[in-house]
Amino acid sequence: MEIAEIKQSLTLAMVLRHYGLKPDKSLRLHCPFHADKTPSLQVYYKTHTAYCFSGNCKTHGKAMDVIDFVMYKEGCSKHEAILKCKQLIGRPACSITATSTRPGMSILGNMFTYFKNAVHNSEPAREYIRSRGLEASQSAIGYNSGQFHHGARKDESLIAQCIAVGLLSPHGKSSRTGETAYRVFAKGCIVFPLLNQDNEVSGLYFRSVAGQQDPKHFYLKGRKGLYPGYPPATTTKLILTEAVIDAATLAQHTAINSQYSILACYGTNGLTAEHLVAIKGLPSLQEIIFAFDGDQAGEKAVTKYTKQLQELLPSVNVSKLEVPAGEDINSLHVSHEGDILLHLLGTRRPLASPVTAVSPQVPASPELDSSNPQKLVYDTAHITYCIQGGISKGLDSMKVMLLAAAKDSGQKSRNKIDLYEDRQVAKLCKEISERLQVPEDTLQADISQLTDLLDAYR
Repeated sequence: MEIAEIKQSLTLAMVLRHYGLKPDKSLRLHCPFHADKTPSLQVYYKTHTAYCFSGNCKTHGKAMDVIDFVMYKEGCSKHEAILKCKQLIGRPACSITATSTRPGMSILGNMFTYFKNAVHNSEPAREYIRSRGLEASQSAIGYNSGQFHHGARKDESLIAQCIAVGLLSPHGKSSRTGETAYRVFAKGCIVFPLLNQDNEVSGLYFRSVAGQQDPKHFYLKGRKGLYPGYPPATTTKLILTEAVIDAATLAQHTAINSQYSILACYGTNGLTAEHLVAIKGLPSLQEIIFAFDGDQAGEKAVTKYTKQLQELLPSVNVSKLEVPAGEDINSLHVSHEGDILLHLLGTRRPLASPVTAVSPQVPASPELDSSNPQKLVYDTAHITYCIQGGISKGLDSMKVMLLAAAKDSGQKSRNKIDLYEDRQVAKLCKEISERLQVPEDTLQADISQLTDLLDAYR
């Protein structure tokens, strides 16, 4: 492919979109090639060139075509820039590395790059990030202005990919143009990337900038990935936070992140199967430290998860930070000076000590009879529960065939259900209660405990 062909096929809009750069209404942007306090780089879409008016720029007052722009942005030779441009022509403008073969990974990674660059152009986003004591330059934080599919950035391939992953949804017709309009998911929110085991962006977490006293939280559909990522295999001490913003806070402290790995739960009910798989895969893990909020919900969650983790990893210590009532990790960081977080770590309270490891042939819990993997039995005072056919292998669900048999009447109820779906469980408990004449709250407690035992068993 000749240089003339590259310039004909690769537009400046495609290059800017690839790097997550968004000109303002005057088609100016902060020059990415030098420290630029005011937008000094002018974009010319008609000629597909750009020009920086600052005397401090390394472009030395010369107009840049698409190849020049890539060369300066990548810090490479012109030959290498030409090869890079060929790559950009040969794939969708909004895809990233060719190493990811899984659907949705490329678009999410590139969209987060765009969101991260958008922080620079949003004063509300920068102010909110500062108010939480965070540094956007140190943390992976982006901002969703909701403008990534408009004007010169409009691209049908990009729109289709964003619809597929849930960032956009069709919303009628535009009254001005008559074209399809789109609703932007989590518009006006700061964005954190959720990573898979290959360090690819597999999900996004959004937190609203407005209404700081009662922020709204959003996850993309089919939430996947961990923040700030899967802990290294060398991890010996792991801190679990209640929220993503708490994990981002701890990750900024060199004295903390150099000694501890950090992993965010997604709320008090957000220690997911993916978290458990990542934690169980740490061969050198010695201690798990809870850094949940200082409130009743946080205390309750820590108690529940301590028991669960003790069953899953009996040789690991479990402890917790004594977070003051009404506070969380981020609020303490914002309102206190000095090493308050290091102090809490130094004075953490033990919750569970290692116990003698059980033999693999012994059931995961004395209350769950797993001697026959195709017929798992959980026996209570009033009901015998049987999981027929074993449990599903997919870690994002717990699909089972559940048989519930009342001991006094012999009545039985058989149902297919995903035990991770709270609405399904609630509906099932109501149906079984009517059929077996057993209190509904008893069934809910039994099935909740059974689900925890199945998690530990799997």
